[in-house]
Amino acid sequence: MNESMNGPMTASATRRPVLAVAHRGDPYRYRENTVPSIESAFAAGADAVEVDVRLTRDRVPVLLHDETLERLWDDPRPLARLTAEQLDGIGAGRYRVPTLAEALKTAAATPGGRLLVDLDDAGPVAATWDVVVGLGAERRVGFCGPATAMLAVRALAPEAEIALTWKQPRLPARALLDDLRPRWINPPFGLATPEFTAAAHRSGLEVSTWTADLRRTMRKLGAAGVDSITSNRIALLRAVLDGRR
Repeated sequence: MNESMNGPMTASATRRPVLAVAHRGDPYRYRENTVPSIESAFAAGADAVEVDVRLTRDRVPVLLHDETLERLWDDPRPLARLTAEQLDGIGAGRYRVPTLAEALKTAAATPGGRLLVDLDDAGPVAATWDVVVGLGAERRVGFCGPATAMLAVRALAPEAEIALTWKQPRLPARALLDDLRPRWINPPFGLATPEFTAAAHRSGLEVSTWTADLRRTMRKLGAAGVDSITSNRIALLRAVLDGRR
């Protein structure tokens, strides 16, 4: 369901439903970027779950947004100084920093479940793609991030689905779009105006936007014509898109 320019969320004959993407899982219920958080997001109706990927010292892709473990795990050490084995001792059972492989297997347990892998730079790209290919999960994964990281993805994966994170009010230069061939342009929600969205559509791009947590913002974005919304409040977003809130 998508929101028309003139009223509440209604079915559209010309547009596909707006996708609901869960930001780092379901972080208001479970710690972000963990297996329980991913499972909860899919149970709440997420079409995809956005996760952050970084590398351990021995170059294992794991789910963590920050450079250190301090904010989430009360451990000041940088992830880059820890091996995967050392990291495995932080937390308990399934409630710990998961590997990307574990996250992909969790997504695969949900029919149609997909991950949107957020990469801040090109460093983790090769190891991340190796895991995706090793699990045969190419169709379950999209990638988002700045141009440097996404160009590295494109160099390894000619068919990968890419969302170019973009923080400027104007679209990227045509040369960059031609090199990168993204499906999505991925601005913060404040830039996802009707004018920006219309320009993106004219350029053959779909618009994904982040991170909308208020009902009125979700509705405004639907009215602006975006194609995907990322939120920390996935159950609320699902209800808004379905016309229940």
